[in-house]
Amino acid sequence: MSNLFKKAVSKVGSNPQIKKIIESQPPSTKIHTSGIGGDTIYEPIPNYIETHTEKVVQNKHNSWIVLGRDRVASKMSGYGGKGDTQAASIDIVAGRMGNDVRASTKEGEDIWVNPNFKKDAARIYISQKSDIDKYFDLADGVVGNAVTKSSIALKADGVRIIGREGIKLVTKTDFKNSQGSHIRNIAGIDLIAGNDDEDMQPLTKGTNLVEALTALVEHIDNLNGIVDSLLMAQNELNDAVTTHYHTSPFFAAPTLPSETVMAKGMSTMAQHAIKTKVSLFQHKVNLELFKSNYLNQLGGKYINSRYNHTN
Repeated sequence: MSNLFKKAVSKVGSNPQIKKIIESQPPSTKIHTSGIGGDTIYEPIPNYIETHTEKVVQNKHNSWIVLGRDRVASKMSGYGGKGDTQAASIDIVAGRMGNDVRASTKEGEDIWVNPNFKKDAARIYISQKSDIDKYFDLADGVVGNAVTKSSIALKADGVRIIGREGIKLVTKTDFKNSQGSHIRNIAGIDLIAGNDDEDMQPLTKGTNLVEALTALVEHIDNLNGIVDSLLMAQNELNDAVTTHYHTSPFFAAPTLPSETVMAKGMSTMAQHAIKTKVSLFQHKVNLELFKSNYLNQLGGKYINSRYNHTN
C-alpha cells in the first residue's frame, strides 16, 4: 500500500543555503534540475561517517555501496569495530535514513550518519562474520540466531525473490561453516510472520497427510459398514419382538402380539428404513466426495500444492 500522506517530492531537511539558491533560479534553469526524465534533482542526502578501511561508492541520489568490514552502526560496532579479522562486508543501501532523511539541520549544519539497519530504506548486507539476526532484531524461531557467521540479508518495504525456472531454499550443503566449524545439526527453514515466534509449528508433509487422511476416511467408511450391519441386526430383533407371542394356557392357543410393542416396533423399523438407512448412504457419498475433492490430485480443493514442496 502506498503512503498517501507522503509527498512525491520533498525537500525537507535540505541545506537551507543550497535550497535558497535553487529556488532563486529562473524557470528555464529549474526545469533541468527537476529530476524529470532522469535529469539531476537536488534532494537532501546525509553525510556518511566513513572509517579508514572503507571504500565508499555513492552517487548523487542517496544510493551507496560500502566495501569494508562488518559494521552495523558506529565505527565501533560489529566485528569490524572489535578488530576481528575475516570480517569483510559489502553494504548496499538505497535511501539512508529512509523517511527521516536530512542533509542538514535548520541552522545549516551538515548531518552525519552511521549505517542504520532500522531506518535505512532498502539494504542488501553481505558479511563474512556477523550476528545477523541481532543486527536486524529478528526473532529466534526454531532455526535460532546466527552468531559469528557469514550472512546475506535483504531488507526493504517489499522483498521479492523471482526465479524464471524455480527457486530453492536449501540448508546444510556443506559439512563446515565459514568459520571452519563442523555443522552438526540440520537447520530448517523458518517462515515467521510479524517477527513473532511464539507459536511456531512444523509444516506438514503433503503426501503423508493425504495418506493419513485417506486411511482415516477408510476407517470412517468401515465404521459406516459396522453401523449398517448393526442396524440390520437390530431390525431383525425388532421384527421378532414386534411379532412375538406367548402360548395360551387354554388349549395352547397362541396369544395376540402386544399392540403397544407392535406399534412401536413397526414405527422404529420404519424410521430405520426412512432415516437411518438413508443417512448412512448419504454419509458414504459424503466420504467419497471428500476424498475426491480434497485428497485427489484432480480435485478442485486438493490439499497439496501442485508446485511447492518441502522435506
